[in-house]
Amino acid sequence: MHILIEEYQYPYEKIKKILKGLDVLRDANGKVSLSYVGYYFNPDPEVRDCVFILPKVLLEKVDGKELIFGHISPLDIINIEDCKDLKSEEYKFIYNLSVWIYRAIYVFKEHEYDERRGKKKTEPSLVLYMQAPVMGHSKRRKANTFLDVLLALQQWNKDNESFVMFTLKNIHSGFNKINWTRTISKSQALVASSNMSLGHQDVAYLNPINKKKQINFDEELLIIFFSILQYLKDSYGFPVNININFELIRGKKFEWYIKGYGKTRLKQIKYKYFSDKSLELWELCYAFFEHPYQINLNIESKEYLLVKSFHVVFEAIIDELIAGDQVLPKELLDQEDGKRVDHMYQYQELTNNDRDENIYYIGDSKYYKRGYQLGRESVYKQFTYARNVIQWNLDLFNDGKPEEQVGHVKLRDDLTEGYNVIPNFFISASQEELQPKDDIHLATDKKPFHISRQFENRLFDRDTFLLAHYDVNFLFVIALYGRENKATKIEWRNKVRKMFRNEIQEMLKANFEFYAMTAHSDIEPETYIRQNFQSILGKVYHPFEDRKGSSQQYFSLALRKPEKEHDAIIRQRISDENDAVLHKLKEDFYVAKCPLGVDPKLLPKNVMPIVEPRPHIEIPKGLLTMHHLENYPDTYFLVGGFNGVEQLNWIFSRRGKKRNDAYNVRLGKEERGGVVKSRDYIRHAKFVLLYEYGKESEGIRYAFRVRNTGELRKQQMIDTGYTNPHHERYFCYFFDEEISLGEFDVNEIIDFDKKNYVAEVVKNMKLPKEYADGRPIYILGRDLIKFRK
Repeated sequence: MHILIEEYQYPYEKIKKILKGLDVLRDANGKVSLSYVGYYFNPDPEVRDCVFILPKVLLEKVDGKELIFGHISPLDIINIEDCKDLKSEEYKFIYNLSVWIYRAIYVFKEHEYDERRGKKKTEPSLVLYMQAPVMGHSKRRKANTFLDVLLALQQWNKDNESFVMFTLKNIHSGFNKINWTRTISKSQALVASSNMSLGHQDVAYLNPINKKKQINFDEELLIIFFSILQYLKDSYGFPVNININFELIRGKKFEWYIKGYGKTRLKQIKYKYFSDKSLELWELCYAFFEHPYQINLNIESKEYLLVKSFHVVFEAIIDELIAGDQVLPKELLDQEDGKRVDHMYQYQELTNNDRDENIYYIGDSKYYKRGYQLGRESVYKQFTYARNVIQWNLDLFNDGKPEEQVGHVKLRDDLTEGYNVIPNFFISASQEELQPKDDIHLATDKKPFHISRQFENRLFDRDTFLLAHYDVNFLFVIALYGRENKATKIEWRNKVRKMFRNEIQEMLKANFEFYAMTAHSDIEPETYIRQNFQSILGKVYHPFEDRKGSSQQYFSLALRKPEKEHDAIIRQRISDENDAVLHKLKEDFYVAKCPLGVDPKLLPKNVMPIVEPRPHIEIPKGLLTMHHLENYPDTYFLVGGFNGVEQLNWIFSRRGKKRNDAYNVRLGKEERGGVVKSRDYIRHAKFVLLYEYGKESEGIRYAFRVRNTGELRKQQMIDTGYTNPHHERYFCYFFDEEISLGEFDVNEIIDFDKKNYVAEVVKNMKLPKEYADGRPIYILGRDLIKFRK
């Protein structure tokens, strides 16, 4: 058996005989570097042996030299049997790794063209494959590996089903038939009354004796054989077909066989077998318990299972184990700039532990030699993936269809214009122990975390990215993938995803101080955020649900911890900025420390109280703030009507997310009395005057100054308590305070608007000829003053 290492620089003379028949090229210095990983049997008469090309992750630099296990040169294990420095556990590790590499490549071959991999069937396969070894009576190879034995056992089972069935039939023939000689002589008989007409008597035996089953060594050999196959299926994932109903040897009893009893028992029963098939089977079973063992294996032709570019296989392994078969839009994985993301899946977001919405986790596999340090370009490339994902998400929610948006969380919060945090991760192959230990941890010999940002103190910014770097036990993930046990993979996947989320959260907590905020009763959060946009941009995000049955909103505030900055000037700047932001926010919000992910509604009420929106208060006319129309000649006023007490109750209500008094108009020029939002006078009306339909002669009932505006959909109107909305879109004016503008003649205002509408119809023949009674009237201050009483 020969061992070579991927990408190690071998002197050509050292390995030319082993590689005879393989197309390899030397460099100018006479060195050979193999780009394959896998299994290869060379039948050349001068070789006639198997060659394993193992992954480069076994290599590490020690004092400037590339070594395996920290003390062995790859040149010394070319002929592994001759390597005296190889410890027994290292020898066993190589055997196990050889089996799992074979299995992993084989599984990859079966799934290479799966849809998630994004590879077209017209593209050539990375896998080079020729028939695996089988038993035979031809020439013997020089040595047989454990893999040879496993494959031969598997092949023997496929090729000898009829022999097994024939043996089983012979084993069971005659069993459970009555032994009449012993029954008559040993068992008590009951004689029935005579039936002379029939000429005989009826006799019954109470305890008939069956023919006894003798020890059958063919059965024992088959039990041992199929117990081995079951072990291969459970331990390595090899597909096997077991067609017997014997009780197999399992668990601790089979471990006893592996530790030595299997060899002992097989030696005890060897003399019982004479047929060629039985002897073949005995040899295979014995070879399993004492590998390597010289058994006949056919070597008439080359046998190989090799893969080019093993990093692609490693990517597929990590993608299967962590991302699974989660289906994502093709554009997320195959990005428009030509980049392909190694791994992406959706999992619970970082900012809210109780929310079901899933964020994108973006990963990259790093298949390198041990101790390799990542360059800045790898980190930059990873953050480019994240930028592309953000842009794709923006396009989806700006221009995509509603059905396309299903299953995706909007990364940008419209209220704060903050961006949700996208976790990124690297996974490197590591082999610090010689066991397939379930071990995945933050990198210890590399920088475990990376943060990239344009601004030091804006976590919820489009240009702030974070990345965690993990090392995973290489043999473990190879074995987990090769075993193809779906339940085990799902269990590990769930554990790792949860670990990623928790550790990235802890990293954020170490670098940022998190607070929860909710507005005072007299503060409208949207208006406050718009007015103080620059100072809180990227610091505030809205990941939490409103208090149930209320419009009370909760926000997350993230402030960079100054002590995490190395530069003293930056530390001081961040400290001053944090103090200023907190001081300003606390004037209008309740602000309390709140660990990342914790729902602020769970905080004590003395720091995060329940806040009811300021109710509408009826103020006597004489106490209202007086505004003079003479000061607003070029300002637009909206004169609108309300339909009785029911609509008035909605105007003054505080349901859903409605926190202020408000008035709504229909959107859409095709709607009767509808308006077009894009027109400046619609969007920028500063005052609203309300009269009651049918009581126009009573004049203006209420006048308000506009705080802000917004569009509400039909369902949003229903959520705010609006009864039976008939239209899909509404434009709402939210009020700041009730004011006084004086008394007006509403009927004359309506007549004025009707005359203006007739003039509009003359100019635009597409307008309906009939005036829509009750339509909203937009009028300049200089015109409105004409109708003041």
